[in-house]
Amino acid sequence: MTEQFLTELKTIIEKNRIFEKEPMKKHTTFRVGGPADVLIQPEKDELSKILKLCRKQGEPYCVIGNGSNLLVGDKGIRGLVIEMVSKKEEIVITGETLRVGAGVMLSKTANEAAEAGLTGMEFAAGIPGTLGGAVVMNAGAYGGEMKDILVSVTVMDENGETREIKVQDLELGYRKSNILKNHYVVIEAVLRLAKGEKAAIREKMNTLKEQRREKQPLEYPSAGSTFKRPEGYFAGKLIMDAGLKGYQVGGAKISEKHCGFVINCGDAKASDIRRLIQEVSEEVEKQFGVTLEPEVKMIGEF
Repeated sequence: MTEQFLTELKTIIEKNRIFEKEPMKKHTTFRVGGPADVLIQPEKDELSKILKLCRKQGEPYCVIGNGSNLLVGDKGIRGLVIEMVSKKEEIVITGETLRVGAGVMLSKTANEAAEAGLTGMEFAAGIPGTLGGAVVMNAGAYGGEMKDILVSVTVMDENGETREIKVQDLELGYRKSNILKNHYVVIEAVLRLAKGEKAAIREKMNTLKEQRREKQPLEYPSAGSTFKRPEGYFAGKLIMDAGLKGYQVGGAKISEKHCGFVINCGDAKASDIRRLIQEVSEEVEKQFGVTLEPEVKMIGEF
């Protein structure tokens, strides 16, 4: 990263929101990852200038939210990391419609919806990501997905120009959309829910929260479900049937509580996690002929 780029960047965004050589383990739920050359936390109205600067100077960048679905390499990330963070006031509720900033936590959005007596987002209350990341990955749980409640998304392209995309044009599928393919940055999304009884909504959210606590290794750093669900199978059951429950590489381990989770036992490296994912995938394919595809996105240098 050139000094000229940094100098110009500091004219766009305040210095206290620019972090050089920032350890990415502080910004991912796996709690691993080497340093980013530069990480910034821009305001929404600064983003266009930043993307235009990156394009003008040929500086690579990537966009993250809460880092809940990321594995960052031990050698870190070259270029600029743009961390989308939002405030509570970036949730605007009008009737049954919510307009939500990309950096707002999904759990916060679900709670605000519940408080307003709106149902349809209970499934998202325990997903530890931001709204932007949830849209990009069409996040889902317990029978619900973002595509069920999404109306439209405002994105910014590589030229710093914004556009609104309707849900039917996002090519939403199982843990995918066309947002990454088109190099878009999610700015905000419009959701549509339905009126419901606040007590019933809270009860459902609490029930799902309890199910998560009972079945998932929430006490360890992880990125949630590590593998996508293969058609006709469950990743966790395949891993368990392959005899890999508790299988460990360095500080990375297949959870004994839920075999679909790779956990950081406390001293894992990104390379441990990546190797464990690879070895588990190879063993499951060898035993059952089923390919396990990681749900976790791997970025940076390993």
